[in-house]
Amino acid sequence: RRIPIGPLRVTAIIIAIVVAVPAIATIASCSGPASPSATESPAAAPTVSPTPAITPVAAPLPTSPLTGLTETSPAPVLVVKLDNTRNAQPHAGLTDADLVYIEEVEYGITRLAAVFSSVVPERIGPVRSARITDIDLLAQYGSPAFAFSGAQHKLLPELAAAPFIDISPNKGASSYSRDSNRSAPYNYFLDGTAGLKRASDATPDHDMGFAFAEEPPTGGSPALKARMEWSYASASFSYDVQSGLYRVHLNGERAQAEEHDRGQNAATVIIQYVNQKPSVYFDKGGGNTPHADTIGQGRALVLRDGKAWDVDWQRPDADSGTTFTMADGSPMPFKPGQQWIVLLDRDRSVKITAPSVQSASPRPEPSGSSSPSRG
Repeated sequence: RRIPIGPLRVTAIIIAIVVAVPAIATIASCSGPASPSATESPAAAPTVSPTPAITPVAAPLPTSPLTGLTETSPAPVLVVKLDNTRNAQPHAGLTDADLVYIEEVEYGITRLAAVFSSVVPERIGPVRSARITDIDLLAQYGSPAFAFSGAQHKLLPELAAAPFIDISPNKGASSYSRDSNRSAPYNYFLDGTAGLKRASDATPDHDMGFAFAEEPPTGGSPALKARMEWSYASASFSYDVQSGLYRVHLNGERAQAEEHDRGQNAATVIIQYVNQKPSVYFDKGGGNTPHADTIGQGRALVLRDGKAWDVDWQRPDADSGTTFTMADGSPMPFKPGQQWIVLLDRDRSVKITAPSVQSASPRPEPSGSSSPSRG
């Protein structure tokens, strides 16, 4: 049965539809995906300061206490006594010495004591005999290996009681040889490497009290040449501007090397004034052996880089090294390289050329030998 729809009912239906459609649209919009709102910035990451790069600082390389030059590790000390007359030229192995001493012996001639540690040559010479001065001089090195050809019979007990390790031919001649191209006694040579094998307990190089610096200290006076004389010997050192070294002249001639033609050169020259007196020892000809006292204190003249400095030296006892200090008490820095130390009787003088000749002496009124001889 149909239900009759009158005009009023139709009108009501239409109104209901008109009202419902917007409502449905509103509901649909509310139930759909949310409209994007204003774009939100992502949270900023925290700022992290970069770790500063650490630049490694290289540790200073170890240096030799004898030369001031770089060395990998301490090495045993070998001291070799050498002839220092014209017949000894050219010396073998001397260029490799860390330090060279000049000491007076009988009749006003001189001998060398060459100290090796950084480099030990296989051929060193010509080797000569020991003297009383060597005992105290070498004690500051501890127990170095000491190579010498022999000694006065009366001196042998003193040498035997000394702290050095005797590797003279009296203890075994296997490390020595004669050179048939040279005349005796200037033909006796040591194989340094073989010699050190006989002294396994030799003291390594250690702090002797020396100071080193590439640059010279302030002050000093010009010293292009230094010359010293003995009765029958001389030594002089001439500054070479190009190399920054002092050329060594022994007994009137340029000191030569067997291994090269550059001659012998010194980075620093130390003239150590010592109290020197006659000893109780004499050679076969009756010549007295002087004894240079290297323990105590005194004056010295140090040459480097074309200048000279008056300094003081101190050595309180035999076991201590020798220090060299300036007027203000600070250490006198040596130039790195080979050092030459002249043990000079304090009564003698040194002639310094710079450019005029003047006399350098530890005393106000110096006196000494003026005999012309090698240099």
